[in-house]
Amino acid sequence: MKKPFLTLSLLAALAAAPALAQDEGAENPEGAGTNIGGALDMGQDDGAPAAAAAQQGPRTYVKEKFGDWDLQCLEVQDADDVCQMYQLLTDGQGNSVAEASIFQLSNGGQAVAGGTFVVPLETLLTAKLSVSVDGGQPRRYDYAFCAQVGCYARVGFTAEDIARFKAGAAATVTLVPALAPDQKVEVTMSLTGFTAAFDQTSALNQ
Repeated sequence: MKKPFLTLSLLAALAAAPALAQDEGAENPEGAGTNIGGALDMGQDDGAPAAAAAQQGPRTYVKEKFGDWDLQCLEVQDADDVCQMYQLLTDGQGNSVAEASIFQLSNGGQAVAGGTFVVPLETLLTAKLSVSVDGGQPRRYDYAFCAQVGCYARVGFTAEDIARFKAGAAATVTLVPALAPDQKVEVTMSLTGFTAAFDQTSALNQ
């Protein structure tokens, strides 16, 4: 890829309910729902100035940096901003390959955190996305949908997953190209600064 993905994963992540992954080799549960929402265009009367209908979307910005993670926040009018962790994943030549975003959940379910991975459109979706920490057992995640900027995997992380990230040095994110299904593309997701970034995200979003 010649340029980074647009940083739209924050909006997709905050709007989506995460789906828990499964261990390598486990059966995939069917019937997981997908909730893809967006703003509705209510139109305008003929003759109304075009500028009256133009509205700027919510602004995202980097609040702080923790090691290799950015604390990326979304401005919310009349409320506290919502923040998540963000890292752009590149290959050995510095080319953008994927985006990773992680955010805290407080619904009391099995998943204590959610994540969004954005990969290129030319990815073999049936091969799933896999994530392993320090060469350990990989976990596989389904892709949810594709948009102009890439294909999205919306995932859920258990307390054990987060503990593994906090204790690890690096995670390997693996995807399979659609044009070369016999090959794998592996990129490193650095875990440097993960603990500080996650704890700060949790504090900001409480």
